[in-house]
Amino acid sequence: MMVWLWALIGILALVVIALLVKIHMLQKAAEEIGESFADRLQTDTNTLIHISSRDRHMRRLARAVNVQLRRLRAQRRRFQQGDTELKNAVTNISHDLRTPLTAICGYLDLLEQEEKSEAAAQYLCIIRNRTDMLNHLTEELFQYSVILAAREDEAREEVVVNHLLEESIAAFYGVLLAHGITPHIRIPEEKVVRVLDSSALSRVFANLLSNAVKYSNGDLEIVLSETGEIAFSNSAARLDSVQVGRLFDRFYTVESARNSTGLGLSIARHLTEQMGGTIGARYEDGRLSVLVTLPDA
Repeated sequence: MMVWLWALIGILALVVIALLVKIHMLQKAAEEIGESFADRLQTDTNTLIHISSRDRHMRRLARAVNVQLRRLRAQRRRFQQGDTELKNAVTNISHDLRTPLTAICGYLDLLEQEEKSEAAAQYLCIIRNRTDMLNHLTEELFQYSVILAAREDEAREEVVVNHLLEESIAAFYGVLLAHGITPHIRIPEEKVVRVLDSSALSRVFANLLSNAVKYSNGDLEIVLSETGEIAFSNSAARLDSVQVGRLFDRFYTVESARNSTGLGLSIARHLTEQMGGTIGARYEDGRLSVLVTLPDA
């Protein structure tokens, strides 16, 4: 009786050991699939996932992951190709428009020097305004294409964010006052220093101030914290949460925002992320807030 009992215990022990070995091999195979999948997503390679396990279920899982990986790569290639084509199209269109616009502006200058009736002068003024608007939009498209083509390793330097923000506000102060906006500014006395591209950060501030001109109901609050966060907030009754959620989408324009390509905030987001920071917007109780967080020094 004891012999049979020990034999049964031995068999059970062997079964348990075999199961533990099997579980270990399955865990190893699952880890291989997970690590390989993460590596394939981060690197631009056509290599598929291979595992050392002979278990048919894990190999079937690896084949299924490879199928999805191929589809993901195909979609990524289509996206990259489409994105490249769009950037090239924007560059070409903006460049092609600049030449005839320059000629139009030149002929308008000549026409303004000629004798003309009051009605003709009025029509010419309208044409001049529309031409200047088109010239501005074309230039913004061209700058957008240039910014997208810029490398992420542009020259960086120590920037005193306090001073740069003050200079940006001063440059826009006349425009803000002309639109009935008196900004309330809170900037700490202690210097907030970051290693950044100063021209890129200046462009971000300019675009956010321009955004305030478009949507503000007459107020603007600008706050710089000692941790490197800059908040631009203003009342914006013409907006809603859905529109605010799309403000950073390129070419998206709110109907109430005239003379806009919908690229200003998209450029601001691209430049901020290129410098390692983040930017976002929220809408609460009729108030639009845009928060820029700069990377640590």
